[in-house]
Amino acid sequence: MANDTAETSTTTEDGVWTTGPDGELVPDYDAAFPEINEGEVVHGTVVRVDKDEVLVDIGYKSEGVIPVAELTIRRAVNPADEVAVGEEIDALVLTKEDAEGRLILSKKRARFELAWKRIEGAAESGEPVDGKVIEVVKGGLILDLGVRGFLPASLVDIRRVQDLDEFLGRELRCKVIELNRSRNNVVLSRRAVLEDERKEMRQAILDRLNPGDVIEGQISNIVDFGAFVDLDGMDGLIHISELSWSHVNHPSEVLDIGQTVRVKVLDIDRERQRISLGLKQTQTDPWQQVLDSYREGDVVEGRVAKVVTFGAFVEILPGVEGLVHISELAPHHVENPREVVAQGQAVNVRILEIDGERRRLSLSLKRVEEGELPVPRADGAESVHSMPDLRLTEEAFPSGAAAAEVAEAIVEEVEIGEPVEVPEVETEGDEPTAEPDDVLGEGEPLAEDEVPAEPEPEEPAVELVSESTETE
Repeated sequence: MANDTAETSTTTEDGVWTTGPDGELVPDYDAAFPEINEGEVVHGTVVRVDKDEVLVDIGYKSEGVIPVAELTIRRAVNPADEVAVGEEIDALVLTKEDAEGRLILSKKRARFELAWKRIEGAAESGEPVDGKVIEVVKGGLILDLGVRGFLPASLVDIRRVQDLDEFLGRELRCKVIELNRSRNNVVLSRRAVLEDERKEMRQAILDRLNPGDVIEGQISNIVDFGAFVDLDGMDGLIHISELSWSHVNHPSEVLDIGQTVRVKVLDIDRERQRISLGLKQTQTDPWQQVLDSYREGDVVEGRVAKVVTFGAFVEILPGVEGLVHISELAPHHVENPREVVAQGQAVNVRILEIDGERRRLSLSLKRVEEGELPVPRADGAESVHSMPDLRLTEEAFPSGAAAAEVAEAIVEEVEIGEPVEVPEVETEGDEPTAEPDDVLGEGEPLAEDEVPAEPEPEEPAVELVSESTETE
């Protein structure tokens, strides 16, 4: 029996020998090859690539065979696209000897085993994993991690992605958010990685910035209350009140999405990671121009911006308005400011008081003497008396056919620099609009001699009939 046969082995410089049945020393070829077991991962070199299989030399007595189905987790692949002759690869031993005595290996299962260990470690530590997008499926993407990982569409990016096909073939870094070995289920999130990166970037930006800094950014979004600026990874807000020294009805009047702007950091809330920005602070403060160029008593030019019950606001520079109190509109008593000035009218006014701290101006219209010239404009712009007022109100546009007549008359008669009076037009079907008391003021009762007399009723017409006619 084999157990009764005394076997001794001797190692010589030439190799491994064993004693045969007849007592002779013969080479022990089996001992010269490494011990391998099914389920073990081995390392080898590709020696041939065929259309349906790959041969790998793993240092065993026979070359290992990798069927094309065991090359990769991808479907319908060309072996030449996966491996090349001379390439070193890892493979898992499926069968030591099949029916034909071949050693059957699997490259994809070796990757699978190694990948699972790596993925399990990444899931525990929270570290991201890298994988290539190999398929676009309903609801998301499939990544090759050595195992098939599913990336839901909602977790591909921070913002919703409209076209997933643009990610096909790209290498993506994701976090493992769900793992089930029994079902070979791996769920990934690229959004988590991007949010972590953005959080780090936000913190770096917050650490770098200080109130008062002037920086550049791009307008990323415009909303009713302001505009958001992308500061290389973090958005800051410009409130609508900080957009311009002049009044702004909507941020879109001043900015466009994608526009590059220089802004000043007004405030930083490091706990809530919010940055407040100002755009007007990077522009010349027109009030500083007022303080530098104008003095009390100067006559300046401006345009009536608004008429109110207690006077009128006159804009003397873009963003700077002063109040002409109703008592300073004219030498005589003024019941209604609209009797003297109208919105958009170009006027010369005298500066009564400059309050730089409160940013207020007191002006007077009645104290400007006839023929007195204003001082040069602080901003060097064209005189308002030579610029037509384009801020027209509905009062300038009566409806109906009469409107056309008014417009035609204005076009024929107006010359640049001349004030334009718009005649009152009666239009059919228009109800007269009563002005509120706080605008017109309470009028005094009319005297008896001013009350129009009621027209006397006319005598009714009497038809006379002749007697002869009656007789007939």
